[in-house]
Amino acid sequence: MKTRNAIIAITLWMLTASFAHAQIPSGYYDPAANLSGAQLKTALQKIIRGHKHLSYTPGLWDAFYTTDKKPNGTEWDIYSDIPDGTANGSPSYVFNFGADQCSTTPGYEGGCYNREHTFPNSWWGGGQLATDSMYTDLFHIFPADSYVNTRRNNNPYGTVSAPTWTSQNGSKLGPCSRSGYSGTVFEPLDAFKGDIARNYFYMATRYESKIGSWKALTSEGGAVLDGTPFPCFEPWFLTMLGEWSAADPVSQKEIDRNNAVYALQGNRNPFIDHPEYVYAIWHVGTPSVLPEPTNYPASFSAHSIHLQWTDATGATLPEGYLIRMSTIGFNSIAAPVNGQTYAGPSDFTVSYARQSYWVTNLNASSTYYFKIYSFTGSGTSARYKTDGAIPQLQQTTAP
Repeated sequence: MKTRNAIIAITLWMLTASFAHAQIPSGYYDPAANLSGAQLKTALQKIIRGHKHLSYTPGLWDAFYTTDKKPNGTEWDIYSDIPDGTANGSPSYVFNFGADQCSTTPGYEGGCYNREHTFPNSWWGGGQLATDSMYTDLFHIFPADSYVNTRRNNNPYGTVSAPTWTSQNGSKLGPCSRSGYSGTVFEPLDAFKGDIARNYFYMATRYESKIGSWKALTSEGGAVLDGTPFPCFEPWFLTMLGEWSAADPVSQKEIDRNNAVYALQGNRNPFIDHPEYVYAIWHVGTPSVLPEPTNYPASFSAHSIHLQWTDATGATLPEGYLIRMSTIGFNSIAAPVNGQTYAGPSDFTVSYARQSYWVTNLNASSTYYFKIYSFTGSGTSARYKTDGAIPQLQQTTAP
């Protein structure tokens, strides 16, 4: 058994080395650009769906060697560990891969670790089929102290002010102290709350087409799921997840785990890569504050021209203006013809009363010529004023 574990460790170490510097693939989130709310969530679902399914045994056990390995070689455990630098001190015990894994729960804490579905599999009916990708989706499955896992059971996560039981790392079980739910909940350590919240946002997104049907399957799941694809969660739970995600920002541990899972499954957790998506979709928590930019923009210059005018007056007011541009001279600008519509890189239509227009993406150190024509109607009914003194202007862009 020890020899097999050593082989697994070496094999997975080699695999990890290949992906040690994995980052978000170029263009991975392009289909989600400029979207928000339910549309953004659906766009993300289309990006991350169809991932590779791992086996429950040995797939998950083997995966933990790379997804949940601490720098010192021991295992990250969300129910027993205490990250460095927190106010809770240091963990009472640690687990070693392989040697400390178990499938039978001992009657005490610290005995061994197993595979914890942070989003309980009973909530979707307990399916364990190969086609049931939720059952082995690493983004919500972590190694965890088997005894603490059993105490958590299938209860929702929540906040507890009067715990009936507390684990050695400070995780608590007891009645929920949040308005909206009073049942039994499990409260993890603060340092892991953001991790769990972002994984729940992942589950609501990855399984968007299924999650709406899970509410009625268990009372525990029904307490947090609202029976819809969006927003997916009951208000009390959704608000709490937003608060947890904001209060516990993405850590290097999460970034490393996201990359490791991507190497195995072929998909990513968008809410680790882009924590601002949480607020953009659900409007909970607070908008993520991004770090200060690294550099100023390069080649700072004025390659745009700002045109300004005073609106035309008279008995018949125009509906708008057609601005025609040339790089040659005023004489090369042809007068528009009634009944025609003009569009293109040298023709700009501006509505009445706007009185200004920015012409952008021009060449540096270049002279441009403009004429502006008033018009009424549109399409075949368009009528342009082309007689008299047509306003014209020339302008040179900066170097």
